[in-house]
Amino acid sequence: MKKNNFTSTKSYIGLFIFALLSLGLYTSCNSATEKTEEISEETSVHEHEREAELLEKSHLFFQSSVTALIDTDIPQEKVELGKKLFFDTRLSLDGNISCNSCHNLETHGVDNLPLSPGDTDEFGGRNSPTVLYAFLHGMQFWDGRAKDVEEQAGGPILNPVEHNIPNAEFLEERLRGVEEYQEMFGRVYKDSAEAITFATITDAIGAFERQLAPVSRFDEWMDGKTDALTKEEKDGLALFFDNQCTTCHNGPALGGRMLQKFGLYGDYWVHTKSEKIDLGRYEETKEERDKHFFKVPGLRNVAETYPYFHDGSVEKLEDAIRIMGELQIQDDLTEEEVQSITTFLKSLTGELDEDLKRMN
Repeated sequence: MKKNNFTSTKSYIGLFIFALLSLGLYTSCNSATEKTEEISEETSVHEHEREAELLEKSHLFFQSSVTALIDTDIPQEKVELGKKLFFDTRLSLDGNISCNSCHNLETHGVDNLPLSPGDTDEFGGRNSPTVLYAFLHGMQFWDGRAKDVEEQAGGPILNPVEHNIPNAEFLEERLRGVEEYQEMFGRVYKDSAEAITFATITDAIGAFERQLAPVSRFDEWMDGKTDALTKEEKDGLALFFDNQCTTCHNGPALGGRMLQKFGLYGDYWVHTKSEKIDLGRYEETKEERDKHFFKVPGLRNVAETYPYFHDGSVEKLEDAIRIMGELQIQDDLTEEEVQSITTFLKSLTGELDEDLKRMN
């Protein structure tokens, strides 16, 4: 019996010790869980505050294309007329190209070529920028010589290297001979003494181009859909701000509102390997101060509108970002920074509605 009592006592002691250890282990685990939850909650609060700050800054510097200055009062008949003109090869002398040839709406408003061939197959001197969101820019052409998309529309038509139409009167007479245009212009410009003029032609094209503002995921995020952007894209946006890219790339089109010298901290052609040194705005004004000044391009759809810069000399977006860091902010961006900013810029891609991309 004594032996059994001793054994029993040892068992009770063992159970007591096990209970104490279990209680300690439970308390320790519970404490660790509470601490993990506290850290997780703090992280969540920090992320929420960071996103709120990022969104506030974005509203300060940018604008959603949903709420941008889109003229919704343009009559649909004028838009349809402008669309027909945009795709019509009769707006070039020999009928070889249309506006859509260089500004292909199937490929985000560009032809993805460094330089574009015109009506005679001769190449233009500068890269054809996208017409998507162009109406949101404060000026048109790489040298900013046109004030709006209506004025811009007339430039290529009369350019001998592009559409090669000899003069405004020639195009007016050509279109006046088309019965369908007589009817369409007559309905849209019924209060004009002459419905088909060079001014009404470019006005109608501009009306169509003012519809080319597709919504991107960045716009959705700007308008309150918090999960429209990934954490990686938001990190890239934060870097975009940190590197002061918004000094030039701001407004509803993330650019297009100012002229800037390309190469603030070096000769651009050394970095872009450009075959020709373009003097930019100087070619228009002959003012020394305008040498190498170009319109700051808008960044919407930038991931799809390669190659880059005024001469299409750089094929990859990552290389363009790296060059901008070196020449415009004098900063050698790390590979991680380049990739992060690239990730953000891809969120600016918006797809046009199918009915806008081609003639029906």
